[in-house]
Amino acid sequence: MSLHRWTVPTHIHMLEALGGQLAKAEAFANDRGEASSDMLTARLAPDMFPLATQVRFACFQSLECMDRLTGAAVRAIDTVAGIETIAAARALIAETVRTLKSADPTLWDGAETRPVEIVLPGDLIFDMTGEDFVRDWALAQFYFHIVTAYAILRRHGVGLGKADYVPYMFAYARKRAE
Repeated sequence: MSLHRWTVPTHIHMLEALGGQLAKAEAFANDRGEASSDMLTARLAPDMFPLATQVRFACFQSLECMDRLTGAAVRAIDTVAGIETIAAARALIAETVRTLKSADPTLWDGAETRPVEIVLPGDLIFDMTGEDFVRDWALAQFYFHIVTAYAILRRHGVGLGKADYVPYMFAYARKRAE
């Protein structure tokens, strides 16, 4: 299977699920007479990033993966600008999904063996192939931020369950014949 098929549908499904979770969070806050934007500053622990940043990082991880696997320049993540409203978070997700959907799948041709270099602060460099990058870095990083956002919303009291985390799976569901 191509790395396009391993990454793009996964990112789209999970980002759309996150958008649905945020819609539920907004409705939850409205029902309680609270400002939904208050949830954007919620975090699981004092040393972890808040919900708004988790959303931003999940979107960035998707686009970074696409950029690295297609040989494009990795776009910069805006670490200063914040997401001020749930609507803005959902708009960022929608824009990211549109970008992923519009990308030409042939750009991933040869991505499995394409060299990927990740440079971290402190001059720590990871040299991988595209396949290594997807398996060992890209999907792990992406899911970390998706799961953390889900956990923040749950901790905030939003009534989310497994069906909110993987709603796309219901396309495969059927009832057992009796």
